[in-house]
Amino acid sequence: MGLLAVVVASAGFLTWYWQPPPVESMQTTDGVKLKFRTQGDQIEIYQNQKWQPFFAKGMNLGASLPGHYPGELPMTKEDYMRWFSMMDEMGVNVIRIYTIHSPVFYEALVDFNRKKQGEPLYFMQGIWSPEEKLAEKKDAYLPEIRQEFHQEIADAVGAVYGKITIPEKPGKASGTYRANAGPYLLGWHTGTEWDPLMVQKTNKLHQKDALPPGTHFQGTKQATPFEKWLAEMVDDVATQESKYNWQHPMTFTNWVTTDPLSHPGEPILQEDLVSVDPTHIQATNWQAGYFASYHVYPYYPDFFRYDKTLQTVKSKNGQIDTYKAYLQKLKAYHKNMPVMVTEFGVPASWGTAHLGNLGRDQGGHSEKEQGQIDADLLKEIHEEGYAGAILFVWQDEWFKKTWNTMKYELPEDRRAFWINVLTNESLFGVLGMYPGKEDELAIDGDASDWDKLKPEEKQRLDIQMPGVKEMWMTHDEGYVYIMTKLDHAFNPAAETLYLGVDTLPGGNRHAAELGGHTLDEGLDTLIELGNDKESGVRIASNYDFFTRLYGKRYRMVQVPLQEQQDNSGIFNPWKLAVGLEMEPPDSKTYHPLEAVNAGQLVRGTSNPNDPAYNSLTAWQAKGDTVEMRIPWMLLGFTDPSSLQVMSYQDAGKAFRSETTKGIRLLPWIVERKSKSVIGLGPDTAVVPVSKLPRYTWQPWEQVNYVERKKQSFGIMQKALGEISPTQTKK
Repeated sequence: MGLLAVVVASAGFLTWYWQPPPVESMQTTDGVKLKFRTQGDQIEIYQNQKWQPFFAKGMNLGASLPGHYPGELPMTKEDYMRWFSMMDEMGVNVIRIYTIHSPVFYEALVDFNRKKQGEPLYFMQGIWSPEEKLAEKKDAYLPEIRQEFHQEIADAVGAVYGKITIPEKPGKASGTYRANAGPYLLGWHTGTEWDPLMVQKTNKLHQKDALPPGTHFQGTKQATPFEKWLAEMVDDVATQESKYNWQHPMTFTNWVTTDPLSHPGEPILQEDLVSVDPTHIQATNWQAGYFASYHVYPYYPDFFRYDKTLQTVKSKNGQIDTYKAYLQKLKAYHKNMPVMVTEFGVPASWGTAHLGNLGRDQGGHSEKEQGQIDADLLKEIHEEGYAGAILFVWQDEWFKKTWNTMKYELPEDRRAFWINVLTNESLFGVLGMYPGKEDELAIDGDASDWDKLKPEEKQRLDIQMPGVKEMWMTHDEGYVYIMTKLDHAFNPAAETLYLGVDTLPGGNRHAAELGGHTLDEGLDTLIELGNDKESGVRIASNYDFFTRLYGKRYRMVQVPLQEQQDNSGIFNPWKLAVGLEMEPPDSKTYHPLEAVNAGQLVRGTSNPNDPAYNSLTAWQAKGDTVEMRIPWMLLGFTDPSSLQVMSYQDAGKAFRSETTKGIRLLPWIVERKSKSVIGLGPDTAVVPVSKLPRYTWQPWEQVNYVERKKQSFGIMQKALGEISPTQTKK
């Protein structure tokens, strides 16, 4: 059916609601309105009475704030309005949401666009699949799964067009939706990342099952049973939207793990087990069209490092660039079809979870490094002719978990009440959600900001040690802060400052770092400040989370018997695994366990107004003042909001936590030249750690946080500004 006329699409709100400015669209002879469509390998926008290419410069938007979980949907209309303005400032033209948000999201978007000069801020509506049931049952054809997904589709379409009231349900958005955001929709994004074992089993169980052809979308002859099921869901979205006389481009969520390409260099069989192929679904009566979308990160799966078939393409700097090579292969497979990368990016976090080519790791980046990598990935996606690139993610999300820290976060249901900077998944945002003292205390060697803290916000430790004049402590949702005044200017070239940390009975009562001294109570962790490479936090060997998990339980590393003993005298580097041991039959070839030192402490400044600002700063010394901030987990905490630390008890498969009475600090200095220990008295004396004061605090149920643009915001702003929204080709 031909497209004949240009119309103005009014939002059609109830009389009590505002009328937004007219949204230019094209109307077919049967009254269907189009604003976006697919054409060849591009997405097009109807603008200035003609169709022209459109590149989605996008931003994924999460559904949570610190202290909350996604299903609580705590954002207000004011939050959304503020964020939309910031996104527009950054150069974003499309927001992607994963699921139905509360009514205020759609109200805020319409209101923002009503007031905005120039092109509106568009959005992509995600439709959440019954992810947990799919993973558990591993059969997409089960009636309860299909029914739940169809209901979610109907709710999502009703929410976008402001024609539904969704009843309250735990973990879901609800309320009365009356804002018609449909004219600002770019497209529908159906489903979530697909579990390959679920896809494989669904295909096996339903090889002979036939599904009726859809009205607008259906599987091709090559479609697998799962792809036919997926075509049914996409068709339902189209059918539901047709009721409102609109059509928007359709896609479904996909990721590298279930892409249609072969990856001979992928070591893990499950990561190349099965495909979900967008070319096996076709539009039969949908003029807005259909496109492919993928989540593509540069560090996962492992073939980005190991697959030699991707090591043939070089970056502009002449380095092997497997991400660019993958983009080229993926684009080439989807001939005459738009492809969009709907998730990409790296986090600005202390912790790391995977290693990537060209240093594009999953974590371990400062905010500046995050911005530089994200900008490079954006440029590569655009250069390879993709239809859009949607960065993950707008705001930091404290509740997130990741594979290499989740077993250490206990209780699991309190992750949202503190920010574990070792969990990279929490820190992908370009809008930082910093712990509460971010704007009060800067780690820069200047103690004047400590004087401004309220008396109840800090504690002076009554420690009488030679070389140490005074010590102060405080904390927030992310760090323990320590300020030490020495009786001389600290000189790391000539001396090393140690702070022993005691939170539980046990640990090391002697150690090489203590010289000949013995303690009456053991140290669980040890902070060492000296030269850049040696500054860090180490952990008592029998307390060491890493060796207990990957040595005792998984037997992926050898742990000497001496290190397993209480009071071993050994402090290990604080490690995070970044790659598990892989061996046949689960993998094609053997790969040993990989780990990084997560306990390294960076010297610098955490003052964001300082040109030398480094978001990974842990300590600084100027004159006799030494300041530091230490992430909670490096000191053994599994949940500081409820005073939980990792227990030494190690029976069974799971770790256990205990309630601490507080933190004791034991400071001492070792002179490099003489090796003499200053501050602990005669070598033969037993140091009474048990008599030292404890730093204590009350459990918390409410969080304080600081919202601020990261350094990566400005870097991405510049990169987005260099890309025209109508420039989609190389």
